[in-house]
Amino acid sequence: MNYLAHISEDKTREQSVLSHLKGTAELAAGFASEFGCGDWGYYVGMLHDIGKYSEAFQRRLRGSAIRVDHSTAGAKLSYEKMGEGPEMLRGAYLIAAYCIAGHHAGLPDRGGSSDTAERKTFSGRMKKKLEDYSAYESEVKLPSIRTEVNLSEGSKMPQFEVNFITRFLYSCLVDADYLDTESFMRGEKPRGRGQGEDLKELKERLDRYVEPWLRDEPKSEINRRRTEILKHCLLAGEGEKGLYRLSVPTGGGKTIASLAFALRHALYHGMKRIIYVIPYTSIIEQNAAVFKEILGEQNVLEHHSNVDYEDDEELCPMQLAAENWDMPIIVTTNVQFFESLFSNRPSRCRKIHNIANSVLIFDEAQMLPKDYLQPCISSIEELIRRYHCSAVLCTATQPDIDPFLQSAGEVRELCPDMAEQFLFFRRCEIRFLGALEQETLLERLRGETQALCILNTRREVQEIYELLRKEGGEDGLYHLSTLMIPKHRRKVLGDIRERLKKGDGERCIVISTSLVEAGVDLDFASVYREIAGLDSIIQAAGRCNREGRRKREESVCHVFSLVDSKSAPFSQKQRIEIGSLLLEMGRDPADPDTIREYFWMLYGKPGRKAIPGTERSDRKAILGMQETDKKAILKEIERNPFSFPKQAEDLRLIEQNGETIFVPWDEEGKELLFQIEREGMSRKRARAMQQYSVNLYENLFQQLFDAGKFRALESGAKGNLYVLREKEDYSEEKGILLEAELGEGIYL
Repeated sequence: MNYLAHISEDKTREQSVLSHLKGTAELAAGFASEFGCGDWGYYVGMLHDIGKYSEAFQRRLRGSAIRVDHSTAGAKLSYEKMGEGPEMLRGAYLIAAYCIAGHHAGLPDRGGSSDTAERKTFSGRMKKKLEDYSAYESEVKLPSIRTEVNLSEGSKMPQFEVNFITRFLYSCLVDADYLDTESFMRGEKPRGRGQGEDLKELKERLDRYVEPWLRDEPKSEINRRRTEILKHCLLAGEGEKGLYRLSVPTGGGKTIASLAFALRHALYHGMKRIIYVIPYTSIIEQNAAVFKEILGEQNVLEHHSNVDYEDDEELCPMQLAAENWDMPIIVTTNVQFFESLFSNRPSRCRKIHNIANSVLIFDEAQMLPKDYLQPCISSIEELIRRYHCSAVLCTATQPDIDPFLQSAGEVRELCPDMAEQFLFFRRCEIRFLGALEQETLLERLRGETQALCILNTRREVQEIYELLRKEGGEDGLYHLSTLMIPKHRRKVLGDIRERLKKGDGERCIVISTSLVEAGVDLDFASVYREIAGLDSIIQAAGRCNREGRRKREESVCHVFSLVDSKSAPFSQKQRIEIGSLLLEMGRDPADPDTIREYFWMLYGKPGRKAIPGTERSDRKAILGMQETDKKAILKEIERNPFSFPKQAEDLRLIEQNGETIFVPWDEEGKELLFQIEREGMSRKRARAMQQYSVNLYENLFQQLFDAGKFRALESGAKGNLYVLREKEDYSEEKGILLEAELGEGIYL
């Protein structure tokens, strides 16, 4: 019998099981060799589809409707080999069994000894009676695992290491399986997916870009300082692999400096790619645009969509690379990066192996998720220790993570003369105004010519904007928030920049949420910032006198609390309360010692006593909740490293469910909506749709949905999508309006 793994859609070509096993094994071996486990990769590749040698599967492939489990067979074979060889190799066969068992449905939970064959746990599946697949013995010689991968000597978290080895091997298998299958279906030889140029060429492009800065004497002190930081990062690029900090003040040029370090470091050590991890989707496009300008658009992949779509259209390599990160420069989000590392689903895990041997830049590192800081830091350390990565924590407000480090070794600072640089780049005063009535804030803004006002909620932004608009007209008055679709926000930001270029006499008042605080290069004479964490306050101050064109004492970032303001989310409330406490104590928010104290309060520090008392009754409770692993993920892994579904469910950086609202804002948006409703969703349309979408958390969405503002969008996509019913519910100034039918304000 000719045992087949796949038949092409047009029924003209066939791929044998043996050919697919060998193709997958060779790819997986190459991937796993990046972390010293090439024979592990070959092994799982050769066993993963052994179950397709059953006659039942062959009948299914040729049209039978019966369901056949072909994934458990190879897992059982590997599980039965656990009694062979040294102890660590026994563990290797167990790890391989989990990877094979989950290569379609996802990494399973271990389960218990009492699990029956009906349970979909690993334990249950090992008891399952399978179709006879012994025909493999006539074609396949089963390989063995030869390489012992020892755990770190004296490791405090040995099960965490086991967990990550399993994840990386699983990633190698599922990506290799996808690639070999795809190559057959497309009628092509297996090939790499990434189409980018090599890092040597990218380094030469960067050198040409910065050469005038390094060659010519800077015309201003600011540019001299930026060049000094850049030079230091270039020299440091030849340092040892490990964990670095780049503590660059706002305006110090950290985007180019970090890229310069990463490219030289990667080239010097023979590393594969650079992965930028950014907390805000709102600034990914700006950073990616800078990299594309310097390095070429074909070399930079933006990956920040959390919606997967199914269709059969032909995809270009750049689109496909988003599935496995096979590109030289990746720009992604904290959510995408860390949730993928802890996922158990093949579609999200297939990219993990391509993190190995990469330079990881964590931009705005102060926004690493506090509630999951310990598992995130442990992940970064493990990537450095076993998977040959280097990592850079890049920020103007460096978080104190030293108490959470266990194996990263020395943390090296990339910014030269850091204290002096921060003193120089402090281009405005920060003044705490205390509590302000809304009318007082409005009066202050009326008296400004060019000012940025940042508020904590989208509702407050709309309200303050509307009050100013009614009183003083729309000329030179702007609103910014994530209630506006990305395409609309980009247009408004462009208008703001053009107006600011005209000089200080041109009116430009911007009322915004915190989306302007990082990665948005604006320069105002005055900034008003509602009380927030000190990291946010420093970021806001970075939009005041950014280019140093004004005197420092005449450029002020005013920090205030708004009387009767609506409550911020609890995750922000901790930062707000700590910031309030330090400001009320008279501490200078820009002082590095104050920043260190702020992060000690935010994260907690082992061996220190509780935070000093407070005037407000709820402050002690808020400040005392210094949880950095609130779902106890690390304890769960040490208890059971194979509880993959639970770990994936527990590590959710955005826990509140949300809904995507499509807004057909312009003619292109209307045409896109027409195509989706007429022809269904495709990957191309899904990407285009991101520029016309607003994400709403569940509570706000439900209020507006109940008021009849949205309708379901029939699109063929996974999950729910909605479209705004009436164009009157989307303002050219404010985006989606937060008002229900009866005129009641909706607060967020």
